[in-house]
Amino acid sequence: MDEYIIVHHKEEMMEILTWQARTEKNVTLKQLEKMTGISKTTLNTIENGLTSPTLRQLEAIAIALDTKISALYDSEYK
Repeated sequence: MDEYIIVHHKEEMMEILTWQARTEKNVTLKQLEKMTGISKTTLNTIENGLTSPTLRQLEAIAIALDTKISALYDSEYK
């Protein structure tokens, strides 16, 4: 019988910071929706961590908020 070693990696989550960036710029979800073309519902689910944004969405949000994509997330591997 082969023995297998199971290695458990601590699951690291990337923290999305779009809410912080948006509120720092005093932009509402409705305004950001108009600026990015991303629905308010989608923006809300991204901000609440219910879905992960695509790179294109992060880019659109970064452009709208005049910030870098890297300012919109935090990760141990950033």
